[in-house]
Amino acid sequence: MTRPVPDVLDRAGELVRPALVAAVDSLPSELAVPVRYHFGWTDIHGTALPVERGGKGVRAALAYLSAEAAGAAPEVATPGAVGVELIHNYSLIHDDIVDGDVERRHRPTVWKVYGTDNAVIIGDAVMALAFEVLLEETTPARSAAAADLARANAAMIAGQSLDMTLHSHLDVSVEDCWGMISLKTGALLAHACAVGAILADAPTAVVGALRRFGDELGRGFQAADDLLGIWGRPEVTGKAAGNDLRERKRSLPVTVVLSSEGAAATELADLYSREHLDDEAVARATVLIEEAGGRAATAAAARRCMERAVEALASVDMNPAAAAELQDLAAFIVEREH
Repeated sequence: MTRPVPDVLDRAGELVRPALVAAVDSLPSELAVPVRYHFGWTDIHGTALPVERGGKGVRAALAYLSAEAAGAAPEVATPGAVGVELIHNYSLIHDDIVDGDVERRHRPTVWKVYGTDNAVIIGDAVMALAFEVLLEETTPARSAAAADLARANAAMIAGQSLDMTLHSHLDVSVEDCWGMISLKTGALLAHACAVGAILADAPTAVVGALRRFGDELGRGFQAADDLLGIWGRPEVTGKAAGNDLRERKRSLPVTVVLSSEGAAATELADLYSREHLDDEAVARATVLIEEAGGRAATAAAARRCMERAVEALASVDMNPAAAAELQDLAAFIVEREH
């Protein structure tokens, strides 16, 4: 059963959108136009599009709930919400170049529309804008939030680099895969879950608990995303079924099987040694991974991440309503259709 979209996504969207639009509008027009397109605010011709509901702006919502969990008004988190959304979106623009993805959210990607060279610069501009927004006022809380975002961004880049390195190796352990996930995905979500509390000048223990929650959420999110990369429905993911296998990604379900012993691991390794996987090979790999337990192990790991995330929230005193909404949003993120 599909979970309903949490109300906090709408609330967060209403709070962050004006500030996010204002930040993008501050860019030179040659940069602002493609950034508006990337965010889905305009079509390829620059015509404004209706605001979409649900499923997006997750990191901004986490930032707002972080402030509320620390007992502050959600508006306190707006600079952090804008910053984390900008960092996330610059990473998407660059990831699409690296992966050669021609569509995102059922539309041509930025590099496909504006060219690779322009897309690199557009992504760079969005990253720089994130820090400009946070440091527009140089209060101690904002400086701390900017420093935390810089560390998260550096970890995310390191994780992306590690992901690319692991992609070319077959002897990758499950532990290696989790280490990459913690950097590539967990670091920015951990920041999103802590930044509102940082801006609210919350106690160190509260910030730490929220950060641990976000790290576990990031790990669970990536595990769920790896499942979608193989078994997700194209109408939901916007990508072809088995897309991760076609690109021979070293996702968690794949790594679980390749790290095991037996005929399935041997056959999957043989498939992954090929330069190209056609539809028949993708279908066979999908069967091998499921039969060898890669799908079940990854789903179980995602559930364990959720359990540890809930434990982190319970480890300190915080606003119970915000903590409940954090749990609900985390479940919505991780328990997506797969």
